[in-house]
Amino acid sequence: MSSVPSLLSRTSARFRGRRGARPGRDRWNTWDPPKAEVLGVARTLTSATRVVDVMHLLRSEDGIEKYYTVNPGSAFADGLDAYLSGLGVHVLSWEEAIRRPFDLAVSCSVHPTMRRLDAPLMVLPHGAGYNRLVTESTGDALAPAGLSRRELMWRGKVVPKAIGVSHREQIDRLAEICPEAVPYALAVGDWCFQRITASLSRRDRYRSRLGAVDGRRLVVVHSTWSEHSLLGRHPDLPLRLVTALPADEFAVAAVFHPNVWARHTPAGVLERLGAAMDAGLMIIPPQEGWRAAVVASDWVVGDHGSTSFYSAAADRVTLLAATGLDELDPLSPAAAFARGAPRLDAEGDLLAQLLDVAARHDPAALRPVVDGQLASVDTSGEVTRARMYAFLAERGVRVPEDAPRPLPVPLPEPVRRARATAYDVTGSHVRGTVRIRRRPLVAGHHTEARGFYAVTTEENHPHWPDAAEVLARTVTDAEVAALDWIAHAAQRHENLNVLVARLDASRCVVRVRGGRQWEARTERAWGSGRPALDPVLLGSAVNLWLTDLERPKDLTGGLTLRTGEWSVQVAFTPPPTL
Repeated sequence: MSSVPSLLSRTSARFRGRRGARPGRDRWNTWDPPKAEVLGVARTLTSATRVVDVMHLLRSEDGIEKYYTVNPGSAFADGLDAYLSGLGVHVLSWEEAIRRPFDLAVSCSVHPTMRRLDAPLMVLPHGAGYNRLVTESTGDALAPAGLSRRELMWRGKVVPKAIGVSHREQIDRLAEICPEAVPYALAVGDWCFQRITASLSRRDRYRSRLGAVDGRRLVVVHSTWSEHSLLGRHPDLPLRLVTALPADEFAVAAVFHPNVWARHTPAGVLERLGAAMDAGLMIIPPQEGWRAAVVASDWVVGDHGSTSFYSAAADRVTLLAATGLDELDPLSPAAAFARGAPRLDAEGDLLAQLLDVAARHDPAALRPVVDGQLASVDTSGEVTRARMYAFLAERGVRVPEDAPRPLPVPLPEPVRRARATAYDVTGSHVRGTVRIRRRPLVAGHHTEARGFYAVTTEENHPHWPDAAEVLARTVTDAEVAALDWIAHAAQRHENLNVLVARLDASRCVVRVRGGRQWEARTERAWGSGRPALDPVLLGSAVNLWLTDLERPKDLTGGLTLRTGEWSVQVAFTPPPTL
């Protein structure tokens, strides 16, 4: 890492020397020297990810050189330098940035200290419009952050030369708060949401990366920052969700505002959510992935943060566990969204509420609110780019003829742990079909069994293995052969009804109390691949079959395993007779 600062320092030195000699060709360059230089200004990780996204609208091939800097002073600035350096872009210190002229500076946040930049400043929102009341920044209990006089004015003059808003409605509010800034305001739509809509065709790819396969539907928990957020009001809700929803029917991921990560550190966030992650919760990193999660989701459980708003705008079934009305501009569409979106009772039956809201979901219900905050979505990139290039025209930089094409957002890279090793299982067997629901067990959270316990050999709880009725070995390449392990385990664990050992992805050996054994394999339908066979799911199904007094005497007729709307046929073969 020690080489990075020196590399950036040399880049900055060349940059300073080249500014006054644009017409000449530097013999070290591969391409022509740049015509214009633009600075991206970050203040928090939220604004940094957004300004990087917007800066992609500026094309290097048009003769534009791009640099980045961090405007210091935010309480949520931790990790910013590392994030920008990791992108492989030119990074300048703030001291370097304010000593040099630029043709344009672009920021997705605004602060009075940005007046020190020698460049026309264009500011854009770093969320879905301007909504949050942050009196520490604005000094105003009525003006939302980004539109206040304290942020936009300095000694009677407006600091930014362009103020991008996502909807004309925000200009109307600006006229009440800071009328001097209105001539600089322009409705540019929302480039971030335009990229979300451009990514809808990749929904299956995103869902696969987030485990929404084999009939699983995806629930994404969204929380902004502050005491009024979902995490602030209901810190255990992610754990309650992932343990309340059947593991074979639902995948659960979480998106937390970058300010949560900056304030409480990545290690602190992952530690606080450790129990939920042990039960299967996936956590989306703050830099990227949340937009893919919006596209992939079936349900969103959120609050007044922009990511929840974007989810509703994408017609996802959205419930709010916190409204944040105490910190929203009451005149903003975000406040109307918080008042009008369906609510989630965090202490109620979570599964029942999800299903009920989905059954009643009407995308048109919130459309007036969404349309009041996100305008001209399909042309946002074109309008934003045109305004940026207008600042560069005197340098001979022309606006490209073709409108910018929004690229699909990257695949999500969730932080996850190994699958749960203990489950509370309920279900039934009726005429060869076994309906199964497994819920992960979490030490200290689980209080009363719904059904029976099924565990893997990796479970180390002091009591659950002894109380379990199903034990499964999930590894394939084990030291002890499957049949030998089953024989030894049957002697050691007299409490067990079913033992299962995985042979490969689609085959297992099963032994039931009394000693009968079968080799189980999934059946492949014509034109499809052979489904995988989860040993714990198989063992749970066989245990439910055992409890049916009207069951056949043998499993050679096969079983249909059903979890929610997904099912798989399993054939059973007895050992050969000698």
